[in-house]
Amino acid sequence: DEWNTEHHGNSGLVQRVKDSEISTKQAEIQTLDFLEKYVNPSASPMCGNTICQDRRFLYNYMPKLEEFFHYRHIDVSTLKELAVRWKPESVMVREGESAHLALSDIHDSIKELKHYREAFIDV
Repeated sequence: DEWNTEHHGNSGLVQRVKDSEISTKQAEIQTLDFLEKYVNPSASPMCGNTICQDRRFLYNYMPKLEEFFHYRHIDVSTLKELAVRWKPESVMVREGESAHLALSDIHDSIKELKHYREAFIDV
């Protein structure tokens, strides 16, 4: 679609995927090997922004990795939408554009989740 073509093309992700010598299956195995060092299967929910898309991708292309996560997930975008409706003054204003790369998106999601924990949920 247009959004993915623009953002993932501009970030260089599409080209890096084309140039990569690691198959989807190898990436799945390497990711599972990494995660298994730190967490038990089914113990950790996926967490991030709009992760239903990530979950769909994993279900279709990396099913063993998708199964590794707990069936529940924590979608930071849901907290953002609730804050917009219930406590607009708590909505986090992002500084600059996201790079739309995995590691920077992870850091952005962690920062945003921490913000909503303090400013919206008050825990």
